[in-house]
Formats: sequence, C-alpha cells, structure tokens
Amino acid sequence: MPLSEYEQRVLEQMERALTSDDPRLANTMQSAAPRSGLRWAIAAAGVVVGLLVLVLGVYQNMIWLGVGGFVVMFVGVAFAFAAPKRRTGPTGVVEEDGSTRPRPSSTSTSRKGFMNRMEERWDRRRGENGR
Repeated sequence: MPLSEYEQRVLEQMERALTSDDPRLANTMQSAAPRSGLRWAIAAAGVVVGLLVLVLGVYQNMIWLGVGGFVVMFVGVAFAFAAPKRRTGPTGVVEEDGSTRPRPSSTSTSRKGFMNRMEERWDRRRGENGR
C-alpha cells in the first residue's frame, strides 16, 4: 500500500530533521549499497571451484585437498557477504576563512570514557541552542 502525499511529506521532513540533528546516525541508518554483479559472480565461481575441489578430494581420498576445497568455498561465501571497502572521508578540516588544517587526532577522544564523551556532547548541544 503506497503512502499518501501527506505521509510522504512527513517522512521526508523526519529524514531531513534526523540528518540535520545527527548526520552520523543518519549515515549509519542508510541502507547499504547493493552488491555489484561482478562481486556475486566472483563469489559464485569461488563456491563452485571449491565444491569441485572438495568432491575431487573426497573421491581421490586426499583429505588435504577436500579441506582446501572447503576453504575456497568458505572464502567465496565470505567475499560475497563482506561489506565492500568504503572510501575514507576528508583528511582535513576547512576553516572559516577557507584554509585547511589536518583533522584532529582521535586518540584523545578514544582515551576518554563513553559517558564522558556523551556528557561533552550534551553540553555542546545545550550550549549551541542557547539554553
């Protein structure tokens, strides 16, 4: 059942509000890009070759060949379902005057506890809204 125009507008407004409030969460919640056909073809070829090697190993009574075939099959399936590598984001921060500087290292934030980081975020948000 399709959504009415009103429901579609409300949904779009909610999406925009989420994106503006918490872009990292919105980015995380987006659906993953569909896998390419080449990726599926390579994975299927790996599974078929692995299965053939496994059967050949069992037929020839060579356990090491059967294990190798199983490993090839497993790698093919893992390749099919593994997330593709993402491109890294920007490597610097753009200042107000248009100049760039290196991105601050995240080592200082990783040493802080989770609750401390959440409290800092809360304080920053409260300060931005003027409350």
